[in-house]
Amino acid sequence: MSTTTPPATAEPTTPVGKAADYLDQRTKVGVLAKQLVRKVFPDHWSFMLGEIALWSFIVLILSGFFLTMFFEPSMALTVYHGAPATMDGQLMSAAFASTLDMSFEVRGGLLMRQIHHWSALIFLAGIVVHMMRVFFTGAFRKPRELNWLVGMTMLILGLGAGFTGYSLPDDVLSGNGLRITDGVVKAIPVIGSYMSYFIFGGEFPGEHIIPRLFTLHILVIPALLLALIGLHLFLMVLNKHTQYPGGGRTDKNVVGYPAVPAFATKMGGNFFIVFGILALMGGTMAINNVWNYGPYDPSPVSAGAQPDWYMLFLEGSLRLMPGQTEYVIGGYTLSLNVLIPAVVIPGLLFTFLFVYPFIEARVTGDRREHHVLDRPRNVPTRTGLGVAFLTAFIILALAGSNDLIATHFAMSINDITWAFRILLFVGPWFAFWVTKRICLGLQRKDRELVLHGHETGRIVRFANGEYIEVHKPLDEQERWLRVNYEAHKPLEIEPATDARGVRRKGYKKDRRWQRLSRFFYEDRVEPVTPAELAAAHSHGEHDALEPQHGAPELVTGTRSVEREH
Repeated sequence: MSTTTPPATAEPTTPVGKAADYLDQRTKVGVLAKQLVRKVFPDHWSFMLGEIALWSFIVLILSGFFLTMFFEPSMALTVYHGAPATMDGQLMSAAFASTLDMSFEVRGGLLMRQIHHWSALIFLAGIVVHMMRVFFTGAFRKPRELNWLVGMTMLILGLGAGFTGYSLPDDVLSGNGLRITDGVVKAIPVIGSYMSYFIFGGEFPGEHIIPRLFTLHILVIPALLLALIGLHLFLMVLNKHTQYPGGGRTDKNVVGYPAVPAFATKMGGNFFIVFGILALMGGTMAINNVWNYGPYDPSPVSAGAQPDWYMLFLEGSLRLMPGQTEYVIGGYTLSLNVLIPAVVIPGLLFTFLFVYPFIEARVTGDRREHHVLDRPRNVPTRTGLGVAFLTAFIILALAGSNDLIATHFAMSINDITWAFRILLFVGPWFAFWVTKRICLGLQRKDRELVLHGHETGRIVRFANGEYIEVHKPLDEQERWLRVNYEAHKPLEIEPATDARGVRRKGYKKDRRWQRLSRFFYEDRVEPVTPAELAAAHSHGEHDALEPQHGAPELVTGTRSVEREH
């Protein structure tokens, strides 16, 4: 019986190499690392939008760790002594006092507070812009529906993290926000008052809300966000990254660069850019100066009391709702003037975002995997709905600042409020209609370019007196970009009755989906077919003309026209 000795391999000599070899022999992590290093990622500037949110979250964690060591999450009353002079000797909560002490006594405390606050604003802005890119390009389609739900959950958790952190200083502005929250909770029928007592530990404001928000802000929400970020990145690697349409790009390949060194280098550079900008903003742009507002007191409420931008839509919704819609039924107060704007409208907006990928898949009847993104112009209804949603959000955000608009422009706040009420119903519909028309117009322009090419400005006269304008044909990449899409048609369903005249079960349901499908795809522009392209390029003697660069522009009419020889 013969035995063979495996060939000797070179042993690592450096401490790092030995540690890596030790770990690889016991976990086989080297195989996974090798696959990740060779993973190909497509290249486009918009893919960095999600990284802005990721790196802002990292800065949030780092700066938040520093702030946690100096903040005291307590509502116990104390008399503050220290800077600034306007706050010296005032009665306030320990939370507010520690915020002042952190800002004026701790070295670098104010800088870290401002970096933390700006990072929160940029973090949520990064999520919103990233999800806009995903929505408009159709990156939520199969197999990425789950990742879309993960992203939506992260957005809601981000809003919760921002609200809980914004409320911790216990100043007038954040206290007003908590008072609004208490009113919204109490507006819930039957159980509202009990939920308010449970949340605040008694009648508002109680003595427990700040410690509870602190626990949510530094422990529960960050842990959930970290878990979801890990799941989001895992699903991205598992399903492979989407890519924009172009020559050589299909649903079965990825055209791009390997993770190491190209993609990793860009990610690292992007982190330092985000970190540097946030540090610059924190050092030069003051934000949330709580000493200007003072400790929480329910009596002083003035114009200019706005939350951070991501909560403005909720503030605006509350301000637009008429106050007459409050009813007492059976001894219970039904506050529709609070319930509808604070619960129903946000619920409808977020429900639309959660269920949209599944609705589009249903009305399309498409169960294939998609790894190549859509051009927004090629899906006019989706693009129109997205713009309509953003329009509604912007109108509500502006309505949340109606008092500032009134004071800055010397206008009637009642007129402004009524204008926003009308815009909330008219604006999204108008934005949808305009956006859809623009998308269809751009598609028709693409058809014209594919069939006839770019205008060159050259006018040619033939011997028979005919004048034509010479067009420059599109190259293969341009043509492929404009024809490589699918114009979905409305769903076709089976007849209402079968061959024996018996009414088919489920017909009404199918009919409803067909109507919705017509809303999505009845107006469409078909891509140019090879037969249409060949017919358009068959011009007889015109085919002999080649576009010339630098040829003089020819003008007809009373001016002279240079003839081609």
